[in-house]
Amino acid sequence: MIGQQPTGAIEGVVISKVSHESLRVSVNGKPARLAIVLDDGTIVSAGDDVAREAEAVTLNCYRNVLQGKGFLRVMSLPLSFEEKS
Repeated sequence: MIGQQPTGAIEGVVISKVSHESLRVSVNGKPARLAIVLDDGTIVSAGDDVAREAEAVTLNCYRNVLQGKGFLRVMSLPLSFEEKS
């Protein structure tokens, strides 16, 4: 469990991360964007917002494990739900 996770499972796709930047994606050397796509092909969101949200959820999950909280699922809440709180 500790150590490097295998990567490179998607041919031509490179997802990279630097601590002070959001996730970056390239396909065959060309810049690309992450997207949230419904089954019918509708693009809900794409680009830096998706990368930042994916990064935040991943980091929060990892931090919970380090803190011994045992939370194995961390979710991003819809903006409309957060505004009501």
